[in-house]
Amino acid sequence: MDIDLSTVLIALGLTAIAGLSTGIGSLMVFLAKASNTKFLSLALGLSGGVMVYVSFMDLLPGSVISLSDIFSPKMASLIAILAFFAGITMIALIDFFIPEDENPHETHAFENIEKKDGSMKRTGVMLAFAIGIHNFPEGLATFASALGGLDVALPIVVAIAIHNIPEGIAVSVPIYHATGSKKKAFAYSFLSGLSEPVGAAFGALFLLPFWSPAISALLLSFVAGIMVYISFDELLPSSERYGHHHYAISGVITGMAIMAFGLLLF
Repeated sequence: MDIDLSTVLIALGLTAIAGLSTGIGSLMVFLAKASNTKFLSLALGLSGGVMVYVSFMDLLPGSVISLSDIFSPKMASLIAILAFFAGITMIALIDFFIPEDENPHETHAFENIEKKDGSMKRTGVMLAFAIGIHNFPEGLATFASALGGLDVALPIVVAIAIHNIPEGIAVSVPIYHATGSKKKAFAYSFLSGLSEPVGAAFGALFLLPFWSPAISALLLSFVAGIMVYISFDELLPSSERYGHHHYAISGVITGMAIMAFGLLLF
């Protein structure tokens, strides 16, 4: 299965945009005295809604359909399910081995981050490192989805970019308060997002030479597992913890609706 160079370059570019949106989080810290938690609650809910809907209504069914051309229907479903839970297992293991205080999937309220003293810089550096680790598989997931077409890739890129913004805030706040340097805070936040395009580059180097309809289908299920885990473990709980339940649920429903009508249009 041949994939042209322009498709690969577009996939890499989209992944870079999603990953480097952590820098937007830094800018929000510098441009606003207080974070707009209503906006973040809505945005995180929307991001989660997009990811959950596209995973269960497009990626996983699409994987089963593609695998059905190679295997029997039952075997195709079984393989897709195993790949789905493999994606969940991988991102869950990454979470497990990252200490809770430095885990980007553990919500850190902005006011709590700002109150830390003494080791604030270390907190920011460790958060940047932890975010870098967990963004790697996200980069691979975004890259794989982008190879399947812009209709699926663009909503995923937007969703991942939105969920990276609070991570950028979590990195930049402690470093900025510890050093007083906006440049250092932005640099650490920006660099933490670089692992997503690195993950995409890994996919380009090591997966494309072996690319086939079967691998493409398996990656769709694998990506679905990663995104469902991120949604249930990070995005939806985070949107609720900001204390704006109706904004959070409105975001989820809006995200699902956007994805549903977007898939119909394409």
